[in-house]
Amino acid sequence: MQIKKRWIKTVIDTATRDTTAMPWQRGKRRSVSMARRRSQELKTRSA
Repeated sequence: MQIKKRWIKTVIDTATRDTTAMPWQRGKRRSVSMARRRSQELKTRSA
């Protein structure tokens, strides 16, 4: 049982330290990236 308790404790510690940015949290950086892609699409679409 000792190994299972240690494993669970490690998983919980890792989950509390996780700092993955969710799409709705990225804000300005994401909008700038999307605007850059849109401007590139407009340039490549012209025939």
